Amino acid sequence: MTDTDTGTEPPDTQPRGELALRMIAMPADTNPAGDIFGGWIMSLMDLAAGIAAAARAKGRTATAAVSHLSFLLPVKVGDVVCVYTEVIRVGRTSMSLAVEAWALPRGLGDRHKVTAAEFVMVAVDERGRPRPVPPA
Repeated sequence: MTDTDTGTEPPDTQPRGELALRMIAMPADTNPAGDIFGGWIMSLMDLAAGIAAAARAKGRTATAAVSHLSFLLPVKVGDVVCVYTEVIRVGRTSMSLAVEAWALPRGLGDRHKVTAAEFVMVAVDERGRPRPVPPA
């Protein structure tokens, strides 16, 4: 839904899904511009997707694909990055998750969405081969 006065999308005010992971951004995680490196944020999102997918699959999962990845705002040193996940589709051996990263500036104040993506995770057996996802 758009704001009829401005024609823009309203800002997200609440994360989608459940909190899966929380980390503080440290100086070692910065890029040459001094912001937090996007790859570090993506790795947190992958970890969070893996945690949520393994719980739903009742076992090991592997990342198959990432799509619709959007970096919305920079993350600064000292920000607390919170990653939320929601299972949005379940197939025979795979599932899709909406994954959002939100930042709390220096751990205080209002959180804001900084990155969003869709992850496809595949349930795998002990040999790494796809296996059926059990019913919910």
